[in-house]
Amino acid sequence: MVDEDKSPLRREGPDTNSGKVAARLQTHLKRRRNVLLLLGGLLVVAVLGFFLWRYFSGYETTDDAQVDAHLHPVSARITGHVIRVHVADNEYVQQGTLLAEIDPKDYEVAADQARADLASAEAAAHSVDIGVPITATTTSSQLQSAAADVESVRAGIKAAEKQFAAANAQLEEAQANDAKAQRDVLRYGMLVEKEEVARQVYDNAVAAARATAARVAAARDNAAAAWQSVEQERSRLLAAEASHRAAQTAPKQVAATQARARSAYAVVEQKRAALQQAELNLQYTKIVAPVTGQVNKRVVVGMNVMPGQQLLTIVPLQEVWVTANFKETQLGYVRPGLPVDLYVDSNRRMYKGHVDSIAGATGPLFSLFPPENATGNYVKIVQRVPVKIVIEPGQNTDLQLRPGVNVVPKVYLR
Repeated sequence: MVDEDKSPLRREGPDTNSGKVAARLQTHLKRRRNVLLLLGGLLVVAVLGFFLWRYFSGYETTDDAQVDAHLHPVSARITGHVIRVHVADNEYVQQGTLLAEIDPKDYEVAADQARADLASAEAAAHSVDIGVPITATTTSSQLQSAAADVESVRAGIKAAEKQFAAANAQLEEAQANDAKAQRDVLRYGMLVEKEEVARQVYDNAVAAARATAARVAAARDNAAAAWQSVEQERSRLLAAEASHRAAQTAPKQVAATQARARSAYAVVEQKRAALQQAELNLQYTKIVAPVTGQVNKRVVVGMNVMPGQQLLTIVPLQEVWVTANFKETQLGYVRPGLPVDLYVDSNRRMYKGHVDSIAGATGPLFSLFPPENATGNYVKIVQRVPVKIVIEPGQNTDLQLRPGVNVVPKVYLR
């Protein structure tokens, strides 16, 4: 028996054609719906991808970041023995807090000695200073007196020379009178022998001759005495001139006294500086906190310390920041002022901050042995550049951020 549906002679009716059309229409609608769904999915994926790209390209992040701070080492400035420590490990102290004390006895003695040396130097300087006007007055008086003595002696020489001239004149007069008297004696002697004159006249002439001879001797002695006076006055002149020349060194004597006074005052300043240093050393026996922060690795009682020896370290927890080492390929759009979200691993908290500055060189260049790319063994390595990120005010009020803890920063570029 032949199947009527599969028979080639069977004709298709109207119902059969309408079924095929419906099937084709259904298939077409299904395909169209699938295409629309595919296009819609692609559009959603594109929009999602665009927003994801925009999101991920809108910030830069790195896991190579840590909290940073300026650690303040507190060191001794003098040699000594630690007798007291007033703080404990990890204690939070304010600026100016007394941390430790060094035995001050030796420095108290040194300060007392310096104070006594200063007092002695001041007394010596005052004594020399008093002598300056005295020396100036004395030397000035000596100079004036020496000059007056020279003028007086010169006047004395002139007077003595005049007296000597007068004595010479008297001697010449006496000699002339004596010569006349001697001639009278000779003349009267011949006349007496001839008895032409009286004997009394001759005797008078002889007496007069003796008197004139005596006056000549006296005049000669007076002239010799006057000459001796001239010589004495000339000797006095030499002495007065020598004294005057000596007195002319008065300015030098005054200058020498003033120089001694300046030297004495210089010694005073030296002793005053020594006293100030001794007082400073005495102050250095008390170690105080230079900043506010947390104490770490403190010194213990009994230690002998030397200048420059570190006693403890203060960490200023209120002045911390984040140092993020970004790859050089991430810094294209990073600039100061951009906002930053900071996730801290230690307390799992988020902090707000902003980019403060970018380092002037890569990290390896600040190492002890910076790389030398010109040595011939160069291998290109992506470098990292330190970026300083400042935490916004009010974010670290509880001082939970500790230098060295890891941070994940997210720098928003838009």
